[in-house]
Amino acid sequence: MKDKGKQFLFEEAPISRSVLTLAIPTVISALVMVIYNLADTYFVGMLNDPIQNSAVTLAAPVLLAFNAINNLFGVGSSSMMSRALGSKDYETVSKSSAFGFYCALFSGILFSVIYTVFSGSFLSILGADSETFFATAEYLKWTVTCGAAPAILNVVMAYLVRAEGATLHASIGTMSGCILNIILDPLFVLPWGLNMGSAGAGLATFISNCFACLYFFVLLFVRRGKTYVCIDPKMFKPKKSIVLGVCAVGIPASIQNLLNVTGMTVLNNFTSGFGPDAVAAMGIAYKVNMVPMNIAWGFSQGVMPLISYNYSSGNHLRMKKSITFTGKLSVSFLVTVSVFFSVFSQSVIRMFMDNDVVIGYGSAFLRGMCLGLPFLCIDFLAVNVFQACGMGKKSLVFALLRKIVLEIPALFLLNFLFPLYGLAYAQLTSEFVLAAAAVIVLWRMFARSGAANKEKEKDQTDKQAQA
Repeated sequence: MKDKGKQFLFEEAPISRSVLTLAIPTVISALVMVIYNLADTYFVGMLNDPIQNSAVTLAAPVLLAFNAINNLFGVGSSSMMSRALGSKDYETVSKSSAFGFYCALFSGILFSVIYTVFSGSFLSILGADSETFFATAEYLKWTVTCGAAPAILNVVMAYLVRAEGATLHASIGTMSGCILNIILDPLFVLPWGLNMGSAGAGLATFISNCFACLYFFVLLFVRRGKTYVCIDPKMFKPKKSIVLGVCAVGIPASIQNLLNVTGMTVLNNFTSGFGPDAVAAMGIAYKVNMVPMNIAWGFSQGVMPLISYNYSSGNHLRMKKSITFTGKLSVSFLVTVSVFFSVFSQSVIRMFMDNDVVIGYGSAFLRGMCLGLPFLCIDFLAVNVFQACGMGKKSLVFALLRKIVLEIPALFLLNFLFPLYGLAYAQLTSEFVLAAAAVIVLWRMFARSGAANKEKEKDQTDKQAQA
């Protein structure tokens, strides 16, 4: 590697130091991203208008769909890059990053065009009705019609930078846009500013994503010659091995996210039948619950380069220790958060909207959602391990189990048995089963790698004895 400090971090540093050095910037970045997502809900909620708040909630699946592209070209390319670094194939690292960047750019532009042409149909599918249609359309005009490309690019570029261990720079780039969004939201949303309501929140998001992209462009220019991350058009030569390597991990990760969009759309459609207050409450509870969810995601994403590198270089014992340490840390944190949300759910919801009906709905939703958090982090970690090791099929199986087999059917069943309130427990149902499956699959993976290491050590001993 060009950076010997990163090589020491991947190969020799104590496990706790390596995990925390890589994960903490990613966790902070994830936390800031959630706060910035909550900022739209918070400042729009200050208007005390459930319709404006519902617009942000109903638009969420479209923005979540961006992650399908982020995962395809961000997760796929970064996994390919880290594995190539572990095997010292530096040309593949550069070509993989160029492939991920330009495919993300083209996809962002295409996403924007498709949404704009078919916006009416999209809004109907999202559950917008005569009350919420205009506000939702105005929010999506800025975040999707104008903002799809920068929103996707800034996340994919963070993945590419993180792949070679530069997690701090990846986090700074992401956080710079988030912080700017938080600053701009009240100016654009509230009556004392531009008084644009949900449309102002969308405009703030668009500007902040453009700013984050600018940071990464400047970073790559300053670090030229010191980084393998490459966005030179001349390096965009889709070799079969690179395309297959990226897609083997990226496509399952993308499908996983599209299934998340489907699940959220089903949830919103069920909730919209109970009126704008219920939709606003569900949106607030969902985004609050995403704070610890994204922290768990940050831990599992942060250690992906470490896992990829050691898996590719054959150091499976170090890989196993990294996974185990991360799992213990995540579970302990999320158990604590679940207890807090269960006890203080009303106070948490009241922070976003001082409406007794919304608080009543939202606190019940949050208490149900938070119960699945400790199990969710185990699922996250397992899926990220599969992605880091290039095991796209396993991550796809987990994605299909999570949404198609478990969560979406649970939404239908629980809403039938316990109308509206049962929806909040669908995540607990699916994540409990998946966590058990994840533990079994990871245990078998560790057992196989342990056996392989013993066989390798035996062969080396035999060769030394013969010599």
